[in-house]
Amino acid sequence: MEKVNIILLACVLLIALITIGYVFLIYHKIRKLKVVNKNVENNASYIRSGAITFLKREFKIIVPFILIVALVFVALGFIPAFSQAEGVGWQSAICFVVGAAFSALAGLVGMLSATNSNSRTADAANESGLPRALHVAFSGGAVLGLCVVGFGLIGLTGLFFAAYGILYSSSGDAIKSVMEACNIITGYGLGCSMVALFGRVGGGIYTKCADVGADIVGKIEADIDEDDARNPATIADNVGDNVGDIAGMSSDLCESYVGSIISAMTLGSVFLSNYGVPDDIRLIIFPLALAGLGVIASIISVVIIRLREWKDPQKTLDIATYIAVGIVVVAATVLSLFYLKNGDGSFMSVEGHAAPWAIGAIAAGLACGIAVGKIAEIYTSADYKTVKNIAKESETGHATNIISGFASGMKSTAATVIALALGIIIAYFCFGIYGIGLAAVGMLSTAGITISVDGYGPISDNAGGLAQMSGLRPEVREITDHLDAVGNTTAAVGKGFCTGSATFTALALVLSFGQYSGLIDSLTVSNTETVMRVDITPFIIGVLVGVMVPFLFSSLVINSVGKAANKMVLEIRQQFKEHPGILAGTEKPDYNRCIDIATRASLKEMIVPGIVAVVTPILVGILLGREGLGALLIGGLASSGMLAIFMANSGGAWDNAKKYIEQIGKKGTEAHHAAVTGDTVGDPLKDTAGPTMDILIKMMSVIALIMAPMLRDGFSIWHLIVK
Repeated sequence: MEKVNIILLACVLLIALITIGYVFLIYHKIRKLKVVNKNVENNASYIRSGAITFLKREFKIIVPFILIVALVFVALGFIPAFSQAEGVGWQSAICFVVGAAFSALAGLVGMLSATNSNSRTADAANESGLPRALHVAFSGGAVLGLCVVGFGLIGLTGLFFAAYGILYSSSGDAIKSVMEACNIITGYGLGCSMVALFGRVGGGIYTKCADVGADIVGKIEADIDEDDARNPATIADNVGDNVGDIAGMSSDLCESYVGSIISAMTLGSVFLSNYGVPDDIRLIIFPLALAGLGVIASIISVVIIRLREWKDPQKTLDIATYIAVGIVVVAATVLSLFYLKNGDGSFMSVEGHAAPWAIGAIAAGLACGIAVGKIAEIYTSADYKTVKNIAKESETGHATNIISGFASGMKSTAATVIALALGIIIAYFCFGIYGIGLAAVGMLSTAGITISVDGYGPISDNAGGLAQMSGLRPEVREITDHLDAVGNTTAAVGKGFCTGSATFTALALVLSFGQYSGLIDSLTVSNTETVMRVDITPFIIGVLVGVMVPFLFSSLVINSVGKAANKMVLEIRQQFKEHPGILAGTEKPDYNRCIDIATRASLKEMIVPGIVAVVTPILVGILLGREGLGALLIGGLASSGMLAIFMANSGGAWDNAKKYIEQIGKKGTEAHHAAVTGDTVGDPLKDTAGPTMDILIKMMSVIALIMAPMLRDGFSIWHLIVK
């Protein structure tokens, strides 16, 4: 490997280490803040204990599953048909386990930060007001955001570096060693995906069954406030915010971040081997370097925001994002101009596109991410007419609230798809197929700040719950509700970034699968015309199955929330019936019963959806071959993308419509009850099923990529029957 590439990788590793160091510095400062109100700290300790207990029990299920899959990868490495596949063999198995561990670690650290920040945010709102509360909540979110990119990048870069070193020392062939190292680290991405899937599904079921149960009995039947301490599910609800919206989200976004980098590196490897690109590994190294620049930009943005206390939450969080984006654009331009050069001083060329155009693809990804986020804000923020229209429709009943929310979420897909399509087109014309991979990395290059902004929301929500449970002044709850309303919008924006990046990343992985499996027969660089030879019948069947799988997966997840919520509702009703002193304020509810119900239900119900995600591409590949599996990925990409957008924006709009009605003084009215119904319908959509769509399609794509060599010669049961 050239000296400059070694230095660049070393710099990326150093950046990741500095990031982790800065994470623990912020975390230490948060822990040093004293919580003045003892009731707040006591209630926070229940939430913290419940969240840690859930993670321990969840890991007891996930760890054996990870080890079994790792052993399968080791075994596959000894099968000739898989010997050249990405992500198999003992080396990839190690990467798989490390990826799973780092993804889980990102979720654990993020959750510990959140469960310590929530009480301090509530206390800051009580003692000092909104600016200080915003500062604490954002700091807690910054720990989450930076630990995700820090752990993700240090593991990926370190393993790539180590794999290259071991391979090069044994073969002496630098180019071959780098390409094999690129194949090996696919296991790292799959490990992140596996933990993310179970974390998102399990945590999502937990948080929403508690939330829905608490709302149905507490708000509608008993007519008490959302986080009234008399509600037996209120602690479980707040625990759920941490295990679902923090720990699960951390693993999810770590997977998205790592997956985008690996997909671009994989495309770089494809070009290096198939398209006559000179023997230069910079196309593989470049995505890692770009990610490193994004981490630096995120740290600078966090530092700037934390230097002072801001008064406007939405403006503050927007400024944080724009600072990071601006830094990445400038730094990526410099990197492209100076790094992607040949020995004679000329620029590298990919599919006829000179290297300076790489910045166009990166900028397209960043712009697309901002556009998708802005669209999500328009459809989910109470500052715009969509949410206000849903609130108005609530005045005529529950049904009209539901109809309006569904319609708004469906409508939001149109503008989002246009933005994504334009981003893909621009990225392609700037730097070819490789440019699409760069656009995905560009979109998530600022993930450190995007996740920080996203993580701020659940912390603010928890702070509001603690303020209510601890009997703080009504003005404190108004402050936390304002922070939380902005947090709902930032969460929708974060989900938009995930969906957008997943579209780019999955598309890059589908193209890589087409190359490795032989589905894409040839590519003429001069006119970029792709020729595909496919058997149309398995292709059509594959598309239909691909479109169906996200619906089936969503159905399983949403139904799991419904079944768990049903148990929660029955438990709350029973406690109110058998202990009337709870509502009278003379008896204390049994919070642990509700926590146990949510924990057991979520861990049980997360298994079947996980199996569906893993088994489906394997079965389709064996039955229908490369045509069917390629079509499955195409259909799944389109279907999961639309569902993710629809569910995230509908759920966010319903939630903020409810909060808007409360803010204008109509709490307890029929319109408010209708809005609560809409919110409970939207809960499993936006926080359980919706966020898992991007994990689903990327996991199926990576599994397909692993199967590609076996399918290259046209093997399938379909072809055996036809012949």
